[in-house]
Amino acid sequence: MTDKTVVKNRGLLTFAVALGAVMQVLDTSMISVALPHLMGSLSATQDQVSWVLTFYVIAVAITTPASGFLALRIGQKRFFLICVVGFTVTSVFCGLSESLGEIVAFRTLQGVFAAPLGPMSQAILLNNYSAEERGTAMGWWTIGMMFGPIFGPTLGGAITEYFSWSWVFFVNVPIAIATITMVILFVPESKERARRQFDIFGFVVLGIALASLQFMLDRGERADWFSSLEIMILAGLSAAAFYVFAVHSLTARNPFINPAIFKSRNFSLGLVLMFLLGVIMLAVLALLPPYLQNLSGYPVLAIGLVLAPRGVGTLIASYIAGRLLKYIEPRPIIALGMALGALSTWQFAQITPDVSASQIIFISTIQGIGMGFFFVPLSIVTFSDLKAAQLPTGTALFALSRNLGSSIGVAVVVGALIRNTQRNYADLTPIVSPFNEIYRHVPLPSMWDIETRSGLAAIGHEIGQQASASAYITDFLLLTIASVVCIPLVFLCRNPRAKKTVETR
Repeated sequence: MTDKTVVKNRGLLTFAVALGAVMQVLDTSMISVALPHLMGSLSATQDQVSWVLTFYVIAVAITTPASGFLALRIGQKRFFLICVVGFTVTSVFCGLSESLGEIVAFRTLQGVFAAPLGPMSQAILLNNYSAEERGTAMGWWTIGMMFGPIFGPTLGGAITEYFSWSWVFFVNVPIAIATITMVILFVPESKERARRQFDIFGFVVLGIALASLQFMLDRGERADWFSSLEIMILAGLSAAAFYVFAVHSLTARNPFINPAIFKSRNFSLGLVLMFLLGVIMLAVLALLPPYLQNLSGYPVLAIGLVLAPRGVGTLIASYIAGRLLKYIEPRPIIALGMALGALSTWQFAQITPDVSASQIIFISTIQGIGMGFFFVPLSIVTFSDLKAAQLPTGTALFALSRNLGSSIGVAVVVGALIRNTQRNYADLTPIVSPFNEIYRHVPLPSMWDIETRSGLAAIGHEIGQQASASAYITDFLLLTIASVVCIPLVFLCRNPRAKKTVETR
């Protein structure tokens, strides 16, 4: 840990590095809302404008693993400042873009500088807080990170409505100025430095693996997955690159990611559990809004309002979890968070299209509380065995695990939703027949008269709604099962408090 006498104000240090990470999360939340406006302004199709998100995500995926090495080579404070400046400059160029090609190029560069902001802010906090204080620090850091998902969509919608989509990027400038000033004043430079050379081959191979995987996940749904030659090539390329990277890491003298870091049981299990959190966090957000809009008839604004309590629940639970970690070991708190997450997805599997707003708010709040109890203590357990020099790489892999979980989770649940909807529709359609005996005893309403075109259209729409609703239930149950199955992994981790007790004897 950095010498405490160097830190002028630990509270302002926490606020400074969290603000830099919040800027990146806020930007991502706002741009997703601004995409329709950007599509009209640049005369782009929906598929074309999606490149603005796709290339940003790929750049983040490729750069994240390298951020640990670069932080050790340059210094965590200096590297963090470089990333904040780079993110801000590329944000300005994104706002000034006049063509789709320009904004995709600058968004890719923005992703390069955005990737290290979250991991490095975590690493700086872990280096400047003692083991006893890390729970509280991670609690406050998580609270800051939740401001993006809670207020980003609303702020992005207001900015694009009353100004223009360009200001979604320009708003980063004042936040960056405040971040840079506070980091310079209150964040000490880390003492750890990397003396080994950069493993270019390992970085390139891992980059190919991650880029191919992200392209496959992005294109899979539209290309009908493995029925497409494109998807098969991307999957094969990704698998081959991951294999080459693994062999190279085990045999090279100075690998890009030192396999020794995975000797920590807590760190390895923490990555698995973080992957699960990434799956649940984004998969639910990918499923619930279209369910409420298409099946329940909720307007877009109402959907945002009923889902906002999820973030509020995370804010409250993160603060409580940070306090509890001073008195209770982390593992039961993590298990409680996972159990609440499983309970929430199980409750979502019980809802019907006539679900009330109060019920959605209640379930979303439970899920938010579960995520707060999950993430904060998981951060403490994951990094408890790592040395100071391993923290930058550890936090980078931690963030990468969450991002991969989010990408894969969304691809799996959306793919399963489409396939199950089609299967359910095919199973229900044969029932609509004049030869079905049940119609002799239970006549259909006049609007579903199968003897008329309008009646067939109406009943076809109803079958589609029922097929879709049933497919959503299956997805939520899959998320519930995944959460329950992974709970025992928590207790395979070592108790950091027990380790501390042994060391003090």
